[in-house]
Amino acid sequence: MNDVYVHGYGTRENVRLQDQAGTLVDLLHWDTSYPTGSTVLEAGCGVGAQTVTLARNSPAARIMSIDISPESVAEAKDKIDSAGFTNVEFRQGDIFSLPFGPESFNHVFLCFVLEHLPQPVAALEILNGLLKPGGTMTVIEGDHGSAYFHPDSAAARSAIQCQVELQRAAGGNAMIGRQLYPLMVEAGLDAVHVSPRMVYADSSRPHLVDGFTKKTFTAMIEGVRESALKAGIISPEVFDAGIRDLYRTAEADGVFCYTFFKGVGAKR
Repeated sequence: MNDVYVHGYGTRENVRLQDQAGTLVDLLHWDTSYPTGSTVLEAGCGVGAQTVTLARNSPAARIMSIDISPESVAEAKDKIDSAGFTNVEFRQGDIFSLPFGPESFNHVFLCFVLEHLPQPVAALEILNGLLKPGGTMTVIEGDHGSAYFHPDSAAARSAIQCQVELQRAAGGNAMIGRQLYPLMVEAGLDAVHVSPRMVYADSSRPHLVDGFTKKTFTAMIEGVRESALKAGIISPEVFDAGIRDLYRTAEADGVFCYTFFKGVGAKR
């Protein structure tokens, strides 16, 4: 598994992930729940931003959450313990060498994981092999190519492209959301259904303007400034102008849109 996480593992990124999870919980997870007694593998739990929702939505399911980063696993465990959930177990592990036998789980869940992997289909094939017959896999990804906004700004689009290029250089794909259907089908999943989940933020929705436009998306792009300048893919003047213009879309007459994609498929 690729362990180059382009966003970094610092405190600022941890806070951003929590802001993102809290802001998007209804949009992404109104239909995420698992039956009593079912076993669920969360592949790539990170710092537990999505784990809390899984545990809350499926209190009678047994959840195994794994991540390649031991520091992230420790952070996720602390978060779940603090929240008082007892239905989650954590392990450090690599998706490409997991310590589970075939057909070990009723369900597999992964969110914002494939975008970081150089071999997303191979990962899905491995996870599909861990599903029991009739089990399901849920995959959620964003797509930076879906970002559009008012006022429009070439500098803002150039700043966003920095994130796309840095993620590509690290072996990932920041525009993988649009590919979920063919990727899941290629991995052998059946009855695949993908639904777009659009974030639309204008000043009539202040919680989305603050939680997503500012604290999730713009904060993410702002966080790659040093890496983008070091890579020589943009000038500091253009990057900084782009960040200012992204924040400008959060003003009273601004609009920001972004689409996530949620795919669900079944074990054949």
